Formats: sequence, C-alpha cells, structure tokens
Amino acid sequence: MGDPKFHRRMFDRPKHPWEAARMDEERILVKKYGLKNKRELWKAQSTLRGFRRQARELQARVRASEPQAIRESEGLLGRLTRIGILPSGSPSLDDVLALTIDDVLKRRFEWVVTTRGLSPTPWSARQMIVHGHFIIGDHKVTRPGYTVRAEEEVLIEYAPASPLQNEEHPIRVAMRAKASGESAPSEPSAASVMPPSTGGGP
Repeated sequence: MGDPKFHRRMFDRPKHPWEAARMDEERILVKKYGLKNKRELWKAQSTLRGFRRQARELQARVRASEPQAIRESEGLLGRLTRIGILPSGSPSLDDVLALTIDDVLKRRFEWVVTTRGLSPTPWSARQMIVHGHFIIGDHKVTRPGYTVRAEEEVLIEYAPASPLQNEEHPIRVAMRAKASGESAPSEPSAASVMPPSTGGGP
C-alpha cells in the first residue's frame, strides 16, 4: 500500500525530456490553457492515456463477447459524456481513442470560465479562481484544474461577495469593450479584483 505520508505520483514524465519539438508543443499548450507548469499538462496527458488504454482493453473484450465488458464500456462512455469530454448522443469506444489532449484540457475550470466570457484570459481566470471569485451552484471552487461536468457549466457565476458582481468593474468593462470591438483602456490585471489589504495577518 505504501507509506501514506508519501503520495504516489499521478503522472508520467516524458521519456525523452529534451526533445525540441515536444518542448515547443508543451509551451504552446501551457500558454494557451493558462497552466501553472508542465506538470499540470503531464497529468492531463496521463489521464488521456488512461482513457485510451481502458478503451483499447474494452474493445478487445467486447470482440470476445464478454458481457461485463459491455457494461464497463457503457460506464466509461457515460462518465466521459457527463464530464463533457465526449459529446452527448451515441459515442463509441472509437471516439475515446480519437480524443486529444485539448479535449481533456478544455474541461479545466479555468478554461471553461474563460470560454464563458467571465474572464479575459485563462491566466487571469486562474488567479480569480484561486482567490475565490467563482462559484458552481452554491459551492465556491478554488481549484483551477477542477474538471467541470457538462451539467455544471451553466451554474458557473461570480461569487456573491466578489467585486466582479459589479458590472462596472474595470475587468468586466474591458471584456465588454473587447467583445464589441471597441477601443478599451489597458486591460487591468486579475489582481485588481482583490480588495485592498487591511493588514493584521496573512
């Protein structure tokens, strides 16, 4: 079982860490999705490999006419549909094998917040999430890497106590101007949503 004080690593590092082409691709993905570092990307890649590996094994078992494999296939497809990685309808195991790393990263909380127009960039979304400016339903979520289920997308909004509730907040004004194509003042940083510190503790 291992020592509970030492957590098992949840991702695999690249076998050839200094490949220029792979490093360039990683930098692009980290920048595009506002990831903290490559470790978060490697976790997503490990998750994707797990889905693909499970799909390949199930395909072989389904061809062997195993009744349990059919039930497990339905469970895998249902799970991926619920979290929005696969579209609703009638997905198949072939659809799982066709998934890309983008399909996994697009379900991260910071990216969903950005695509819903609640933050100007994934980087600012990440900072706002960590500072507690968003809720999903009645729950405040402060993990940028949280996997948003399809049914939860419509429940994402600004937290009641967040300054971003004010439509005249500089960040919201800048986002509206950018969406309408108007010239806007320089985009404020995400740190500007935080109230001034009053001292007296961390």
